[in-house]
Amino acid sequence: VSMDPFVNGMNPLEGATMGNVVTRFPPEPSGYLHIGHAKAVLMNEYYARRYKGRLIVRFDDTNPSKEKEEFQSSIIEDLEKLGVTPDVVTFTSDYFETIKGYADYLIENGLAFMDDTPQEEMQKERMDRVNSKHRDQSLEDCKNYFKLLCSGKEEGSKWCLRAKINMQSVNGTMRDPVLFRQNLLPHHRSGTTYKAYPTYDLACPIVDSIEGVTHALRTTEYNDRDEQYQWIQSALKIRRVRIHAFARMNFRYTELSKRKLGWFVENNHVTGWDDARFPTIRGVLRRGVDIEALRTFICSQGASRRIVNMEWSKFWAENKKFIDLRAKRFMAIDKSNNVVLTLTNVSTADNKTFITTDYLPKDASFGKRLIRTYNKVLLEKVDTEDITLGENIVLMRWGVVKITQVEGELQGEYVPDGDFKKAKRKISWMAQVPEQLSATLFEFDNLISKEKLEEDDDFKDFINPNTLASSEAIGDFGLKNLQKNEIIQLERRGYYRVDQPYISKDKGLILFMIPDGKAKAMSGLTGKLAHR
Repeated sequence: VSMDPFVNGMNPLEGATMGNVVTRFPPEPSGYLHIGHAKAVLMNEYYARRYKGRLIVRFDDTNPSKEKEEFQSSIIEDLEKLGVTPDVVTFTSDYFETIKGYADYLIENGLAFMDDTPQEEMQKERMDRVNSKHRDQSLEDCKNYFKLLCSGKEEGSKWCLRAKINMQSVNGTMRDPVLFRQNLLPHHRSGTTYKAYPTYDLACPIVDSIEGVTHALRTTEYNDRDEQYQWIQSALKIRRVRIHAFARMNFRYTELSKRKLGWFVENNHVTGWDDARFPTIRGVLRRGVDIEALRTFICSQGASRRIVNMEWSKFWAENKKFIDLRAKRFMAIDKSNNVVLTLTNVSTADNKTFITTDYLPKDASFGKRLIRTYNKVLLEKVDTEDITLGENIVLMRWGVVKITQVEGELQGEYVPDGDFKKAKRKISWMAQVPEQLSATLFEFDNLISKEKLEEDDDFKDFINPNTLASSEAIGDFGLKNLQKNEIIQLERRGYYRVDQPYISKDKGLILFMIPDGKAKAMSGLTGKLAHR
């Protein structure tokens, strides 16, 4: 079977054959997917499709304390937004009975024991490589305590099931890890059927094996746990799964912890999980991330096993290459900081005159737009500073104007066949007519003011107080027809995503600025926040 070449940045999977690859993405339904998850999702999907195999999305719902139906639905929605369609959606909770059977097998074969050592003491014993006092308990005791744990009775709550591996191991994850704990909270799918639940460390290798996963993609921070994963499959004599390690993706000035992101939502620092300043999938898409750009960017980092703190500017520069190919061009002028230029030789008798220009100067297939002309036009105030008498300026997409008066009122004459090349200033403009459209432009900045938070940093000490700014603009009447999520360019200002299309005068057009990877804006129109 012929195979497509690998996308730039991706390596072959060891031992993979066409039609026989099964990958899985196992999110915990305890929060919204973020940009870090996108790498795992898209890599698993890439390999499943590349080898004409299968992709499983499995909800790792083993902890009733954290999980909610809301998050489960949101994850499915986010996968759809990323263009990812799993071949099957499964739940670890569907295998609870099977996993419990495997726990019984470990007990019967002397490979697990029940322990009531308090948590802090257990942690210390594991650090000091000291065996638990219960490690050599009788099979009878072990079975009875496990039954007590699973009954939900209070006296069972202090007990947990631990694997009997090797307390002297240099790998801390091999020092008799916990496999089962009691939890009386109702589970969002199985209700109160179960009173004790397997840990991820036990459930994952079992379910991976049962579901036919051939390659488990795990981030490099799981490297120590890989030995434990393989021990469990070996001890239970179940089919082994290959592990393929990749580095997680971190971004500078960005917090990816679900708990900390939840704090921003609860304390109204953002409007919700889909806030455009948030690194959630729905947040970055709302900011203007292009799905194909995201795929290309993630694949280009795919094979790397080195954890890097990515610069957003590198991603935004990649994003720009994609959106620039389809972002229709329009113009807009600041509503409050503008200057009127009167064109003394342009007639007002027929005040409905238009010029036509391409939506995309480099691609005529996108069609043409009409631009209204008039003898009074609005210019950006910043563009008229130190303008001189007799200077030739270019009104973009229209033509050359010779400035005839600068004192008092700005006046000029339209020069029909003026030389564009000789004029230094090429500026945006807007006919001063009532039909033009109001638009609100939003800019955003990083929520965190420190490039990389250290482990002992309290993120609350590094919250950026200025992360949102808006300005009012007067725009092309053609902006009225834009649809939600469309991406455009306001010439000399930058790229924008339509967050709310024009509905009425009271419900106007709302545009979100999309960074383009550059440190400065396209022109002198710098905006109110740092350009990033």
